[in-house]
Amino acid sequence: MKKFKFTISGKPYEVEVQNIEGNIATVNVNGTDYQVEMEEQAAPVIAPVARPAAKPAASAPAQSAAPKPAAAAGGAGYKMAAPLPGTIMQIFVKQGDAVKKGDKLLMYEAMKMENNLLAEADGTITAINCRIVIG
Repeated sequence: MKKFKFTISGKPYEVEVQNIEGNIATVNVNGTDYQVEMEEQAAPVIAPVARPAAKPAASAPAQSAAPKPAAAAGGAGYKMAAPLPGTIMQIFVKQGDAVKKGDKLLMYEAMKMENNLLAEADGTITAINCRIVIG
């Protein structure tokens, strides 16, 4: 999972987060395992999703088609992912909301900066899938 090195009052600590279930984390500190309870559950992170392949030009010879994203009810469907892994700070939409290209979907922290994930096309939110990722 994720490893950290801390120095507290001049003493070095090597911490490895091994597992997180709900608000309970299993960590190893300098070779000793601990079960720790977190005050809040770890914030979910958007899972990376492959973007749809670009359509070939009309004059290009036909090639095998790339797999299409999962179809949403009543439409072709489109999956989005943040360009960088990070921590979700706030989600501005919910399932069933209609969005326009450029609408702010969520705010996340990546590389110590707050970033906004914007809608890449007009549509309706069919699902918001997040998972906790450490490491």
